[in-house]
Amino acid sequence: MPALSIVVVIGLVAWQGESATALSWLALVAVPPFAALSLGWLVHGARPGWAVAAVFLFILAWASPGSLLGDAAATALTGLGCIGLGWLLVSVAPAAWLKLGIYAMAAVDTWFVATDLLQGPNAVLTAAAPGGLPRLQVVHFGAAVMGFGDFFVAATLGCLLALPAVGPRTGAVVPFSARRQLWTAGLVALLALGFDLVFFAVDTLPATVPVALALAAIELSARRRNGSGAQLYSSHCSR
Repeated sequence: MPALSIVVVIGLVAWQGESATALSWLALVAVPPFAALSLGWLVHGARPGWAVAAVFLFILAWASPGSLLGDAAATALTGLGCIGLGWLLVSVAPAAWLKLGIYAMAAVDTWFVATDLLQGPNAVLTAAAPGGLPRLQVVHFGAAVMGFGDFFVAATLGCLLALPAVGPRTGAVVPFSARRQLWTAGLVALLALGFDLVFFAVDTLPATVPVALALAAIELSARRRNGSGAQLYSSHCSR
């Protein structure tokens, strides 16, 4: 699913440009409910009443397009929506396969960018708008643009880290650790900032790469600490 989310979308838009508008409407319809789910149930300290904040974020994004406040609201809405989507995927798919999916997504993303297969369809998808409503299929923040898939892969990794881990030698289950999530989030941020230095030479980068590198780093760290490594264990994501 992570890798296909790039291949199918880019292939579809390249084949039929009008599909970008349909995808923009799909994001508009799907992202706010998933964001409400995240705020009301999934994120740490969530409360059902917080779900209504998704409505206010949508209103801000709609009322202030192109402004710092509007861009921040749309970015938060898309990010929260990706958490809900990532939780859904982690709930039904084996963690080991999802980790491979994250690596595959980064590899496909890098190949598409390096061979200039991504830029054209991505520009069409970015420009698509569901009428005068917010464009939630991409992330705009000032002059910067990031694809929905880049947020989705990071959210999926975050949901994977909400699973308990199990040591294969001892069978002992390590419960969920917020510290592990925060450490990995910081690592993703540092890798992304370092990776962004390449923007001095190019104008498009595969933003999935720092996420995949962070996953590889925590996997290697777990293997060193536990002999043959801790595995993501549970079949569902919990807050």
